[in-house]
Amino acid sequence: MNNTPIQLRIYTENWPISGTFRISRGKKTSAHVVVVELIDDVTGRGESVPYTRYGESLEQVVTTLESVRDKVISGRWDRSDIQRELPAGAARNALDCAFWDLEARRKGKRIWQLLGAPSPSPITTAYTLSLDTPTSMGRAASKENWRPLLKIKLGQDGDLERVAAIRKNAPNARLIVDANEGWCLAELEKKSCQFANLGVDLIEQPLPAAQDSVLDQFTHAVPLCADESCHTSDDIERIANRYEFVNIKLDKTGGLTEALAVKEAAQLKGMGIMVGCMVGTSLSMAPAFFLAQQVDYVDLDGPLLLEKDRDPGLQYEGSLLHPPDAKVWG
Repeated sequence: MNNTPIQLRIYTENWPISGTFRISRGKKTSAHVVVVELIDDVTGRGESVPYTRYGESLEQVVTTLESVRDKVISGRWDRSDIQRELPAGAARNALDCAFWDLEARRKGKRIWQLLGAPSPSPITTAYTLSLDTPTSMGRAASKENWRPLLKIKLGQDGDLERVAAIRKNAPNARLIVDANEGWCLAELEKKSCQFANLGVDLIEQPLPAAQDSVLDQFTHAVPLCADESCHTSDDIERIANRYEFVNIKLDKTGGLTEALAVKEAAQLKGMGIMVGCMVGTSLSMAPAFFLAQQVDYVDLDGPLLLEKDRDPGLQYEGSLLHPPDAKVWG
């Protein structure tokens, strides 16, 4: 713990999305983010993306962060205090990641050195096709068919036709489908077999999180991945018999600290790991990059979906994501 008083800066930003990003719950044209800066001789930064699915808004996240301002600027708080005092979610994520960045800069080390991990390697990220008509999604797939991994947003009538159109236009790509809680069990039973025949690797969050207990005894042709059903390491015991994989997002876990705990707990249960994201800038993706080392699936394409990213930002070489420069984060 460093007891030196620090300054806290909290602000919001709006980053236009290229086109419209649609999922089963709705659509968005901008990424609205909250940025936290912790400032002394150096500055640590963190970014989070409030998500209405979890009752979050920009205003709510800022209010939550302001409620702990005095404790933060006292310099007596560290990451363990954050885990106790703030709930999992976007507010804790921005603050937790800012503390990680601040510690790295204070010590003149990179994040992987603080973690006791080897130097990170480039990783291949999925590229997301947002929900649209089968014709439009097939057309989008034809433009991105050189990418090795595509993630397909589903959850409405015509899902089979959407995946078939994408498979036709991207015959060599691995496919993940994501229903965002948009199906019922009968739909999942039918679509699991259909998608297996289309070579789908993974089905993400097919059922509403509150209704997924039926998966305990469910036999399925394509592996299932929890997203909305898992936020923290406390959830792993409950979901381990329902899903083969878990999608870890820092905005759900409340930062890198808890995300690392989720990863460890899931691996102990024999679950596969996806590291995912909300639609945000490179400042959101950079902490998740270090979490995403040596996992099964990576979905950190947020900046690729924006009209423009931060400068400096992460380096994407097609779908290959390179380790963050220290100027970006960590």
